Amino acid sequence: MAFYNLENLFDTINDPNKLDEYSPIMELKANKSFIYQQKVKNMARVLADIGKDETRNSPVIIGLSEVENKRVIEDLIMDSLLVDRNYGIIHFNSPDARGIDVALLYQKAFFTPISTSSHELKIYDNKTQKRVFTRNQLLVSGKLEENDIHIIVNHWPSRRGGEAKSRAKRVAAAKLTRRLVDSLQVKDPYANILIMGDFNDNPNNTSFKNVLKTKRDKNKVAFKGIYNPFENYFKKGIGTTAYRDSWSLFDQILLTKPLLENDYSSFKFYKAGIYNKQYIIQNSGKYKGYPFKSWSNGFTNGFSDHFPVYVFLIKEVKIKT
Repeated sequence: MAFYNLENLFDTINDPNKLDEYSPIMELKANKSFIYQQKVKNMARVLADIGKDETRNSPVIIGLSEVENKRVIEDLIMDSLLVDRNYGIIHFNSPDARGIDVALLYQKAFFTPISTSSHELKIYDNKTQKRVFTRNQLLVSGKLEENDIHIIVNHWPSRRGGEAKSRAKRVAAAKLTRRLVDSLQVKDPYANILIMGDFNDNPNNTSFKNVLKTKRDKNKVAFKGIYNPFENYFKKGIGTTAYRDSWSLFDQILLTKPLLENDYSSFKFYKAGIYNKQYIIQNSGKYKGYPFKSWSNGFTNGFSDHFPVYVFLIKEVKIKT
């Protein structure tokens, strides 16, 4: 299972109801269609590669952020590298001013969605008290083979204006996520829940430690608690996005306690990782070592300003002799 911020995957059509004209592709003077097609191909290449060395497959479930609409996701899954995987799409339009949404892809052979819902985050500007329109949170429940599983896909408010000034917005986002988790655990205290996204916060920030109450040691996760396997990466100085020579680990996948048990008759957490193969890393210039982003004074033929993250879930299978 993976999550990837696709860094402004917008189409070339101006939507009069959104501020999509401020997206990088709409600011190009020429070759928009060609560049759009190349951007889609680059995103598909990364998604097809995640986990391939170990599973010979792309991720069964992929959370996405920074997609403009369902059309661009359809173009993505129809790319030659992904089309054979037969992905389904779960997507709702968000009220985000620029028109960027979250979405979920799933391989139909392994996952069957049962219920889907989009949850609005209502936050307000500190000075004007005007509504700030941001991304909804996506909740998908279904069957991973025969196992019940729930996935919450997030793209929390940015740090525009500074971390401290914008912190309350992400705390509000964390409280919404917490309510979604609580609602699932009221129905089933042993619910298998994954929370994935670009949180615009690090694993040690208030939103995680005080609101979601995440733990970095899976042996210390209490009943109904939440484990964050990416906190140990962060402690080592490893991140998914960089700014002014400082790494942040904004992209994470969290798991609830039942996914940590040692009974492998059903899917359980095995390991987590950051996908940072050499080809998606900037190899020269002042941003050498950073994620190789798509947009910098035009199209770079890069990928994203974020690295994807992933987790493996495994279960024991009896082999017939």
